[in-house]
Amino acid sequence: MRDARHTHPESAPQPVLFIPHGAGPCFFMEWNPPGTWDGMAAFLKGIAATLPKRPRALLVVSAHWRTSGGFSVTSAEHPTLVYDYYGFPDHTYALHYPAPGEPALATRIEGLLAGAGLACQPDARRGFDHGMFIPLKLMFPEADIPVVQLSLRNDLDPAVHLATGQALAPLRDEGVLIVSTGMSFHNMRGYGDARFTQPSERFDRWLTSAVEAAPNQRNAALGKWAEAPDAHRCHPPGEEEHLLPLMVAAGAAGQDAGRQVYSEQVLKTQLSAYRFG
Repeated sequence: MRDARHTHPESAPQPVLFIPHGAGPCFFMEWNPPGTWDGMAAFLKGIAATLPKRPRALLVVSAHWRTSGGFSVTSAEHPTLVYDYYGFPDHTYALHYPAPGEPALATRIEGLLAGAGLACQPDARRGFDHGMFIPLKLMFPEADIPVVQLSLRNDLDPAVHLATGQALAPLRDEGVLIVSTGMSFHNMRGYGDARFTQPSERFDRWLTSAVEAAPNQRNAALGKWAEAPDAHRCHPPGEEEHLLPLMVAAGAAGQDAGRQVYSEQVLKTQLSAYRFG
């Protein structure tokens, strides 16, 4: 049962998103060939207009933060940025996204996860990584919506991350937009290699079918994603952190249907985004 103190029945719940965050700061630099990331950038820029209302806050689950011994959540009022990409032009290390944090939301998240038996610690020192600030610079460029970032658990257990999303679902009725960021294909050896085009397409078709299935079937399928066609060619074992944010999104969806809202071949691989609700 949802806590009536935190719900706003007069408004529609926020959806849940799984979005691609691109390659490093790709949207803010020249790329060869030009236009490689234009379609993805246009998709990200258009998301805000599709929401039922302006989010009160954002909860971002990024592929670029993994913690041992449980989950962690940013709890600073004004987190810094973590430029966790390497070898890019100097100007990309001067990008800014001064969104405020929200310690009260971090505490709420801790409580929800504790209620589900999931350990979560606040982290007042952790900043926002590029899996958060790069796509959000396109989605909400004013940087005026409070943001809290949640880590992945280091074991990358899909069932645990589905359960984590289920525990966080009440936030949707509190005006919080849950944004999971990663990549539906993420094998660094495969980008730009035509030998990975068909495997990425096969996996993408399976993934879309799983996301668009009835909720119970969806979660069962995603929990066994490693059995999908070409799963480990698209997400090598031990490196599936870019897919795991989708599990959190699917869990938070509850009984809401999922659907593919973006799909494009980029760097010879098929990439997709999904929305629930």
